[in-house]
Amino acid sequence: MNSKTLIALLLSVSALSVQAQQLTVAQPVIDCGKTGYKVPSTATFELRNTGKRPIQIDDVKADCGCTSVELSKKELAAGEKCTVKLTYDAHLLGHYEKRAVVTSHEQLPGDATPLKLTMKGIVLAEVQDYSKVYPFTMGQLLADKNVLEFDDVNRGDRPQQEIHVLNNGTQPVVPNVQHLPSYLTAVAIPERLMPGRVGKVVVTLNSELIHAFGLTQSTVYLASHLGEKVSPENEVPVSVVLLPDLSSFGGMGRQYAPKMVLSAPAIELGNVGGKKRKKAEITITNTGRTTLDISSLQMFTPGLTLTLDKRKLEPQERTRLKVVGNLELLAKTRTKPRVLMITNDPDHAKVVIPINIKK
Repeated sequence: MNSKTLIALLLSVSALSVQAQQLTVAQPVIDCGKTGYKVPSTATFELRNTGKRPIQIDDVKADCGCTSVELSKKELAAGEKCTVKLTYDAHLLGHYEKRAVVTSHEQLPGDATPLKLTMKGIVLAEVQDYSKVYPFTMGQLLADKNVLEFDDVNRGDRPQQEIHVLNNGTQPVVPNVQHLPSYLTAVAIPERLMPGRVGKVVVTLNSELIHAFGLTQSTVYLASHLGEKVSPENEVPVSVVLLPDLSSFGGMGRQYAPKMVLSAPAIELGNVGGKKRKKAEITITNTGRTTLDISSLQMFTPGLTLTLDKRKLEPQERTRLKVVGNLELLAKTRTKPRVLMITNDPDHAKVVIPINIKK
């Protein structure tokens, strides 16, 4: 082999190597967990063109006729994504591992480069329905809740919330909570969870690290393994309501305290109907003997706009709380829409007003 031929061969291999890196998959192996006999199981792979030129997907070929293929798009511009769905018909009991090969090329002359996808799981004669006990799917884990709410917290408290989980996959997992803020810690019991076994994740709040009274919100992610990619599927919103210290109104001082009275226990936005935005209001009156201070006005969910005419009310004075609701956003929230007020009324230090929507 002369030097020119060798150089040409090396350049060809180098070009193929570079080209092979253009089409990538976010997760090349997907564990689909358990499925019932003849109950099809589907894995969805996200592909992306990471190169600078368009890519043409020539073919996605499964390794057997028991697995069907669905490709969302064949031509990908630079940076564009598509999905490949592999569906196994589950006509055989036991563990399975099915593969597919994606062949593609840049829209220039050149050789096709393969990309391998793998789905695996187990087919059982009967699959137990955990949907009532563990209704939330978070990857390989099933969980009994997908929201954490720490209500009525006083400074110095260390309340705990538990998320009970079940390993619905075929491999051991290490349950953990990612993106924890400084005021939360989490411990999984047990640390390693075998397939089909149940455990729990204990989340502890250190209220000393919450700086402001009222509502503090954050988002954490329940993962099956350390460093697992976060997504909306495993998102867990967290809310904390820290109450102010109103001990100065104890005993005889309580008769001189402010007193908040609402014109209605809830805010009615009515039917979703054809309107995207609806308005409502309630009246707040101070029937006490000293100034009522509404120190905090917040909402638990997005989709609300709040307006309070006055935050400090003298005895017998009143004000209006106006609410505008974006019904499209409110319909998508995981938790019930509510308004939170923190006041210096010792009987109503925390006031939660539900927002009612009829779907």
